[in-house]
Amino acid sequence: MPVQILGASVLPQALWILGLTVVAIAVLTWFFHRTPLGLSMRAVASNPTAAAVVGISTGRIRLTSYAIAGALGGLAGVLVTPITTLNYDVGVLLGLKGFAAAILGGFGSFPGAILGGLGLGLLESLSAGYVSSAYKDVVAFVVLLLVLFVRPKGLLGK
Repeated sequence: MPVQILGASVLPQALWILGLTVVAIAVLTWFFHRTPLGLSMRAVASNPTAAAVVGISTGRIRLTSYAIAGALGGLAGVLVTPITTLNYDVGVLLGLKGFAAAILGGFGSFPGAILGGLGLGLLESLSAGYVSSAYKDVVAFVVLLLVLFVRPKGLLGK
């Protein structure tokens, strides 16, 4: 049963997705800025040679980062599955949209990735409501191309 928020009907699953995404972002921000493992991951991502010189096991850190990425991908799959139709190729479009959001926000910028994802999602929803749901993907990728022409590093890219 949809929930009414400011005149809009929102599915409870969407609220769960929003809530758990905010929690995941907060945990990741804390993890990368406050824990030794998170700081080591940032060091290896920034300069693997210098990280190895100071004693950080780059191979182990990379393996751990792949494990965390896999866990986050699993969380995303669990969150998105109830509101999407399941097909064998559903991941391709979601992956392209995630890549587009990262480019839109700017590579190397965690707040930029969040801003890019929110902006792309809002843009798709608004274009589906005002133009046509058949063109929501087209509108999103056209705006992505326009951003790349105007600001190639993204909105918050370094």
